[in-house]
Amino acid sequence: MSGRSEPFDRHSEVLFRRTDARVGELAVRRLDPEADAPTVHAWVTHPKAVFWMMRDADVAGVAKEYREIVDHPHRDAFLGLVNGRPAFLVERYDPARVELAGRYDAEEGDAGMHFLCAPAETPVHGFTLAVITTVMELLFADPATRRVVVEPDVRNTAVHALNAAVGFEVAGTVALPDKDVLLSVCTRARFLAALAAEKGVRE
Repeated sequence: MSGRSEPFDRHSEVLFRRTDARVGELAVRRLDPEADAPTVHAWVTHPKAVFWMMRDADVAGVAKEYREIVDHPHRDAFLGLVNGRPAFLVERYDPARVELAGRYDAEEGDAGMHFLCAPAETPVHGFTLAVITTVMELLFADPATRRVVVEPDVRNTAVHALNAAVGFEVAGTVALPDKDVLLSVCTRARFLAALAAEKGVRE
C-alpha cells in the first residue's frame, strides 16, 4: 500500500498512521463523542456537508449521535488527523446488519464506510484523495475485511468520482427511507490496483 503505514491496533490511541507525499502524515484514532463533539459539529453543520444530513444539529445532538454510534455493536467512529490536527471523520459499520441490511447482496468480510473531510479555507490539491486512501488502508489493514461497501447519495457526484479513483465499482441504485444511494463496492485487489495506477501517474 502507498506511503508508510502502521497496522490496525485496537489497543493503541492511534489506530493507523501513514505518510502521504501530497499532504504529510495522516493518522486515525477512535472518536471521543463528548470531547470531539464541538469539532465534529463544526464539520457536519457546514454547508459543504449537506449530504451528511446533520445541518441542524447542535453540539449536544452531535455528541448523542456519536455516542450511539461508538456504543453500537455494528458501528464505530474515528477521528482523522493530518499533521497532528483534526481533519476528517470516519464511520465504519457492518452493512449486512445496519444501513444496508436486506438491501444488497452481502458477502462475508464486507465493511461499510462513510468519511467526511473538514471544511478547508485553502484547499490542498490531492487532500481528499489522500484521506480516502488512508481510510481504505485503515479498513483493509483488518484482515477480516474483504470488500468495502459505500452508499453515497446519488446526487453526490464529487464523491462518486473519488470512489472510482480508489477502485470502487458501482453495483446499482438502492432506495433508502431518506434518500436514493449509489451502492458501490471495492475489493482489496481493486483498491491495490487503483493505488498502483495512481502511483504510476504521479511518477
